[in-house]
Amino acid sequence: IMFLRLLSDIQWRAAHPKWRRMTSSQRSTSTTAEPHPLSLPAQAQVVICGGGIVGTSVAYHLSKMGWKDIVLLEQGRLAAGTTRFCAGIVSTARPVSIELKMAHYSNKLYEQLEQETGVQTGYMKTGSISLAQTQDRLISLKRIASSLNVMGIPCEIISPKKVLQLHPLINIHDLVGAMYVPEDALVSSANVSLALATAASRNGVQIHERTSVSHITIQKGQVTGVETDRGRIQCEYFVNCAGQWAYELGHSGEEPVHIPLHACEHFYLLTHPFKEPLSSSLPTIVDPDGRIYIRNWQGGILSGGFEKNPKPLFTEGRNQLEIQNLQEDWDHFGPLLSALLRRMPGLEALQIMQLVNCPESFTPDMRCIMGESPTARGYFVLAGMNSAGVSYGGGAERFGTLQSSRTFLRHRVMEVMPLMCDLKVPRWDFQTGRQLRTSPLYDRLDAQGARWMEKHGFERVKYFVPPGNDLLDLDHSKTFYKPDWFDIVGSEVKCCKEAVCVIDMSSFTKFEISSTGDQALESLQYLFSNDLDVPVGHVVHTGMLNEKGGYENDCSIARLSKRSFFMISPTDQQVHCWAWLKNHLPDDSNLMMEDVTWKYTALNLIGPRAVDVLSELSYAPMTAEHFPSLFCKEMSVGYANGIRVMSITHTGEPGFVLYIPIEYALHVYNEVMNMGQKYGIRNAGYYALRSLRIEKFFAFWGQDLDAFTTPMECGREFQVKLDKGIQFLGQEALWEQKQNGVYKRFTMFILEDHDTDMDLWPWWGEPIFRNGRYVGKTTSSAYSYTLERHVCLGFVHHFDEKTGEELVVTTDFINQGEYEIDIAGQRFQAKAKLYPFSSLFTQRRRKDEVELSGYQRE
Repeated sequence: IMFLRLLSDIQWRAAHPKWRRMTSSQRSTSTTAEPHPLSLPAQAQVVICGGGIVGTSVAYHLSKMGWKDIVLLEQGRLAAGTTRFCAGIVSTARPVSIELKMAHYSNKLYEQLEQETGVQTGYMKTGSISLAQTQDRLISLKRIASSLNVMGIPCEIISPKKVLQLHPLINIHDLVGAMYVPEDALVSSANVSLALATAASRNGVQIHERTSVSHITIQKGQVTGVETDRGRIQCEYFVNCAGQWAYELGHSGEEPVHIPLHACEHFYLLTHPFKEPLSSSLPTIVDPDGRIYIRNWQGGILSGGFEKNPKPLFTEGRNQLEIQNLQEDWDHFGPLLSALLRRMPGLEALQIMQLVNCPESFTPDMRCIMGESPTARGYFVLAGMNSAGVSYGGGAERFGTLQSSRTFLRHRVMEVMPLMCDLKVPRWDFQTGRQLRTSPLYDRLDAQGARWMEKHGFERVKYFVPPGNDLLDLDHSKTFYKPDWFDIVGSEVKCCKEAVCVIDMSSFTKFEISSTGDQALESLQYLFSNDLDVPVGHVVHTGMLNEKGGYENDCSIARLSKRSFFMISPTDQQVHCWAWLKNHLPDDSNLMMEDVTWKYTALNLIGPRAVDVLSELSYAPMTAEHFPSLFCKEMSVGYANGIRVMSITHTGEPGFVLYIPIEYALHVYNEVMNMGQKYGIRNAGYYALRSLRIEKFFAFWGQDLDAFTTPMECGREFQVKLDKGIQFLGQEALWEQKQNGVYKRFTMFILEDHDTDMDLWPWWGEPIFRNGRYVGKTTSSAYSYTLERHVCLGFVHHFDEKTGEELVVTTDFINQGEYEIDIAGQRFQAKAKLYPFSSLFTQRRRKDEVELSGYQRE
């Protein structure tokens, strides 16, 4: 009975007869106590599949927003899937800002949900304690604590003795500290789901249990209806909240929607009560170094964790209708049980009631899948909670078909689940699913000491290990402090500034857009903020904006001919950008778009001697007079013809990018390296590229820019032509900002009292303080080898000190403030600078001679 109560396996009809009447249509004439299931409506505006906490939350929030014509379908009973087995821990201690905000919102929602609906949710504010057995773990907790505190969420770093005071049963002998969040809570997840369903039904949502969705009909790329075992429902929007079944459901139609998630077995045990039952207000314990969590449960405990050797399941296909407790496996749970007994030795005499084994789904990057499908308009997804149980940020469009391989998912999920507890220091990389997408130069670069990272499945070089270095140490140099690759990257940066470096940038997304008439130009003029009606051969930096003026993409576009354009975008824009263009370009057979990412290898030649290398290889003058900045033309390099050469580097340094037909890639690379020997040429990686672009104040999409950031807010007014004579998407929003000002401003910060060798490094997400008040967070940072200081980029906001109202951020507000950057609780003074700016680096100067004022745009 206690087990059933914990899992909230409620007999729905008996416990909530009123809810049954509320979900019944007003057209029903049945007067029986247990009415037969009503027929499905013939049509609805929105159909939601999945009656767990995710699906009921979607229904609840849509109905709160005023949507009326909503149907929720559940193949079994409400809350009978993963929600039924959820441990019910509501924790805001999340390292990613959007996850933290969503968890905090959920906590506040659950706190008032019982009063709103009359359904008991089991909400209890117990607090949580995250333990640290190592100094690195404590640093990671301090970084999280800084984020919680600036959001107004009470949080403190506490001593082991304080841990013992808060939870007397915890063994503290191996702890170096902990983080205490007093407002974290516990809930009955299934009851929360039922409460959300109750509120949704009161707001007009029709809820149908015992109704299976077979597939979604999609016509011309648009959702048109849902086929179920009880009939068809025509609809405009479909939301896949099917949890464990989301992958199979996505692949069930004629046009598959790829939802890459995979299930693993997840274990936790339940005990009988202590002789003196534990207080229900005892805080939840999270011991990431021990890979376990511990919460009070009816006078005993509930404890589970994330083992190093997880067990994937349901790889072969569709799983159970309703999730049942899977087979116990005490041998597999043994290491977690040992960690539990070490942390709470008093449990040895306590009787275990049951070992629960339930499936939990995980995604390839540990972020939930949320957003509209890139291949089907009106098909939305919210799934893959990664054992968090709350709505997290992300976007379905970051995944394509390449992450949907069952083999890839099975291998990746075996890595992802342990990572829930592993210490994630800056710039860690996934180890599974690698070498999936590679440049033709991969083997050549690997043999020269390349160290790799992965982006959207593509292998990219971080840096090159010189001969004689300890390769093993560099492969495992994980730290919050100065990394082992510091000098290596510094030498690559120096070469980029003084000689010439080659960086393989083949992973960047590349599209060709053309038309038989003027359709291509007219369409792109509407979709992009800058003026693309430039002479053939010119390259334009521009943003692809949404209606609010936010960046959907940041790219470079070369005009190849009057009717043909070549578009370069960040690597992780391949799926999203394609979907955005397909959804916004007119349906015109004379307008063609092709993804040519795989057709071209891209070599970035950075440095003052790049012009000499290319001049000798092409027998053509490459000086600024003959080949001006932001120019593109096809030429021969070595024996290869048809090489698209652009005078652009993405870092502000002089140089070129060569877009090489893939069959010529190795030849051109060899020619460049051979010719460049007398000019000091060497390979370089993305860490050098990152340092160069950040010290030049170059924002990057996905780190500094997103769909909620406009060009006016990040100093990119020069990429906007409000008077180009053609209305473009986002123009009205930008006009308004130009007239009224902006409420956040992209700013550069140069750390002044920071010791690179001894102090913790900034990476991203650090709080920014102005005159002692929190005003924003950093979005990216890097060490500037030129300034010999750390440089952070981030957005500054202006809030009224009395009312908290958001105010316009002026140039004077930025320039007249005293700034500090908070790194894991320690604040460092910083100098703030704004766009526009001139190059700081036209001459080599000592850092104490550098004048950090008078910027003009480069």
